[in-house]
Amino acid sequence: MRDERSGTTRERAQEDAAAPAGGGPGQRLRRRWRSPRLKWPRRVALAVVVLLLVPAVVAGVELRIGYAGDPAPGTTTRGRDALWLGHAWVDGRKDDADVRALGKRLEGTGIRDLYVHAGPLEHDGSLPDSVHPKAAWLVATVHRLLPGVRVQAWLGDELATEGPEGLHLEDAATRDRMVTSTRRILAAGFDGVHFDLEPLHSGDGAYLGLLERLRTLLHARGAVLSVAAHQIDPLPGMHSLYGAFTGHPKWWSQAFFGQVARRVDQIALMSYDTAMPLKSMYGGYVAEQTSLALQVTPPTTDLLMGLPFYQENDPSHWGFAETVAAAVRGTRLGLSRTDQGRDHFGVALYVDFTAREEDWAAYRTGWLP
Repeated sequence: MRDERSGTTRERAQEDAAAPAGGGPGQRLRRRWRSPRLKWPRRVALAVVVLLLVPAVVAGVELRIGYAGDPAPGTTTRGRDALWLGHAWVDGRKDDADVRALGKRLEGTGIRDLYVHAGPLEHDGSLPDSVHPKAAWLVATVHRLLPGVRVQAWLGDELATEGPEGLHLEDAATRDRMVTSTRRILAAGFDGVHFDLEPLHSGDGAYLGLLERLRTLLHARGAVLSVAAHQIDPLPGMHSLYGAFTGHPKWWSQAFFGQVARRVDQIALMSYDTAMPLKSMYGGYVAEQTSLALQVTPPTTDLLMGLPFYQENDPSHWGFAETVAAAVRGTRLGLSRTDQGRDHFGVALYVDFTAREEDWAAYRTGWLP
């Protein structure tokens, strides 16, 4: 969830604030490139470029085509939307007036769930109470001032899947402590727990087993289990191929996404940080992700598509392309083409402390009836 070791590093920082002519070497290089001795290497290099470029161009055209057309009538909020909230809501920086202002913001929207950052988890799976001293106050105040709105504890940590530091999900003792941490956080009155563990590789059996234990625990207490999910392979096996070259698989297989979705009450697909350079390509990508997710998510599980309520420009996220308007339109197109009558469906807004008025306006204009 955008580098969520969560409320202690980058997320906290964002909240507190809210990169020759003539015979020179160039000419010699060009002459050398034309040398007959380099004819075959040159052809091989050209072939590699074509092999990489042509699929990218074709995919870009397909995504732009996927963004065409009009969403079907009725593909608007079902009243199951969610909003990620930063750590300031549980560490003492917010008060009753802030909750009332939040209530005003949510009036007339489809937002039912608040994912409130109450972590991060320690690398051993534990969760000190000192991290969220005002959690019980927040839950009680939201229940009093915003009836019908559920408050979920957002817990996350960096996994040790691509480096030496982080939480080792494969360790049974660590998973035991995560279950204990979940039991302890529920004592504050939360309506559920929302887990965001990254980078989580496709096919992780330890994760699936943990979800089964958490679901049993939460359901016994009448609480909700939700998770943030990676994007789905745009092409079958893409996560394996990409991971082999980069060490970071990025996507989940569609089958694994479905396995996760069957073990939770809500699954929020983080449909941002796509590296798409155009709004039309990004919107087409979100439409495709929506369709892929709908195909494997049980009709009784809430599927939420993430909306980027933040502004950054880097190779993984171009803010001028990944807009709320494009994400909403892509979501509606995917819903229209795949299962326009799906009731357990919505969008999730990331994140409150970077949201601008135009982001909220795009959500209201595009998603609300």
